[in-house]
Amino acid sequence: MPSSPRPVYRNIHITDLRSYRLPLAGLVSILHRVSGALLFLLLPFVIWLFDNSVSSEASYDGFTSAFAVGIGFVPAWFVKLVVLALIWAFLHHLIAGLRHLWMDATHSVSKEQGRSSAIVTLVSSLALTVLLGAKLFGLY
Repeated sequence: MPSSPRPVYRNIHITDLRSYRLPLAGLVSILHRVSGALLFLLLPFVIWLFDNSVSSEASYDGFTSAFAVGIGFVPAWFVKLVVLALIWAFLHHLIAGLRHLWMDATHSVSKEQGRSSAIVTLVSSLALTVLLGAKLFGLY
């Protein structure tokens, strides 16, 4: 009885990158790493923001003015954009981390479950980022 040919798995060559479709769970995994790196790289800025917000009333006024007039030569819109990136990085990293913990705890490793949880992760992190970004930019 002849056996059917088994699929051949190979590494992706650089010329295949344009046509390769990364699964949604893979995209969430990559974004989880990117958000973690972003949080790490911007940690000095976060510490500076926290220090200025809790040190004294005068430093808190300086903290709030950074969002109104900027910091030195950096305009306020750029400060808000960096803070928006931090908001996204924190929310995505948190939700994707919870997704990984849930998958580890329940041993859920099916393809369908991975795709649906990746969609939930992306939609919820982006929706919360838009909501908090609207507050940051003064839309409500």
